[in-house]
Amino acid sequence: MDWINNICCLTDSYKVSHFKQYPPGTRRVYSYFESRSGSVHSQTTFFGLQYWLKQYLAGSVVTQAKIDDADELFKLHFGGDVFNRAGWEYILRTHGGRLPLEIKAAPEGTVVNESNVLMTVENTDDRVYWLTNYLETLLVQVWYPSTVATQSRAMKQVLLRYLARTGDESLVGFKLHDFGFRGVTCPEQAAIGGAAHLVNFLGTDNVAALLLAKRFYGEAIAGFSIPAAEHSTITSWGRAGEVDACRNMLTQYPTGLVATVSDSYDIFHCCAEIWGGVLKEAVLARDGVLVVRPDSGDPPTVVVKVLDILGEKFGFTTNAKGYRVLHPKVRVIQGDGVDFPMLERILNAVALAGWSADNIAFGSGGGLLQKLNRDTQRFAFKCSSVTVDNEERDVFKQPVTDQGKKSKAGRLKLVWDDSPAGSRLATVPVSDPRSDTLQVVFRDGELLVDQGFSEIRQRCESST
Repeated sequence: MDWINNICCLTDSYKVSHFKQYPPGTRRVYSYFESRSGSVHSQTTFFGLQYWLKQYLAGSVVTQAKIDDADELFKLHFGGDVFNRAGWEYILRTHGGRLPLEIKAAPEGTVVNESNVLMTVENTDDRVYWLTNYLETLLVQVWYPSTVATQSRAMKQVLLRYLARTGDESLVGFKLHDFGFRGVTCPEQAAIGGAAHLVNFLGTDNVAALLLAKRFYGEAIAGFSIPAAEHSTITSWGRAGEVDACRNMLTQYPTGLVATVSDSYDIFHCCAEIWGGVLKEAVLARDGVLVVRPDSGDPPTVVVKVLDILGEKFGFTTNAKGYRVLHPKVRVIQGDGVDFPMLERILNAVALAGWSADNIAFGSGGGLLQKLNRDTQRFAFKCSSVTVDNEERDVFKQPVTDQGKKSKAGRLKLVWDDSPAGSRLATVPVSDPRSDTLQVVFRDGELLVDQGFSEIRQRCESST
């Protein structure tokens, strides 16, 4: 990533020209970041800023070589001298290449209702007023882990609702597994999104997420997995060898959980005649749990039929809530087509068929890490205050064509607001006497708060 890690260039092209566009005498630019009203989920889980601070902003990130490279690039890009070379060289000379900014943010893992401030950014040196919104492009990318964490938490709430109705809520930590590494655009996205999912769950096949949680949040191991088959390891035995392929999974992994994709040819035949027939005794004798994975077809229909077949072949009990639970040696994981809407459809079908949600776990890839964008939670970064000479001005936008895009004005706080409906976080003017939940996490190139992953998880869990 060294080729792209030039802070002078990590912005939108038009921002390079903005230092000349503020009012004469501008000294301070103060902006905020929020999930605007009308988002898909009414609450947002804030996560991921610490990665950007450590990876891109902390320390002496401005060097003469980076300034020279940026100057050359932008002369070619704009066909003229647009780049603020003097401004960047001032930062290098006066601040040793450290960014004269103050960033305040909600503690990561905080769950906040939509239309509330999550982060504020302001320059700390009057001569670099232009820097605040120059970095909007980079800082707004916190939308991605925050949206993944938000969606993952929403899926967890769906799972908890069905577990409360049909089974055991304590099982939720391993009910949604991240299968998304291959479905995203690059390893960095996999790491960022995968770590965001792990704020809510413990299961993952996304190794990049483990590396980010360890390197940037101090978590030795944030997620766990099990041995599992893919189609290549089953179909390489040939159709006639499917029984041998399945038997091999049981013998190679004689203890613990093991997952086997079982739809290479006929999922229903495999469940009834292989797992529940030829290999039934081996499954029951094994010191562990076989997890059967269907991977094609209409998920609600296929999952219920698989449960029915496995229940017939291996038996089941009925729990205190009146729902059937498979023999403890056998479970199911659905890893195909699982996104937020589909999760509810499958769980509803399972419950209507009389099966407990205890029987099934889910894997999600594109539906977890990729089927979302900045508008899912309507994230925006807007200037709300400027200081020109000695005058502090509240500023905002209010387009007549879209009142939903009206922005906030002035300096802001995020405070706990007690109401008859209960305590909630609310955005108020900075003059409000209540304590600000936003904390200074970065100032003048230095990370001031280093949050651990377990702390973030606990904070999010307390809001579940």
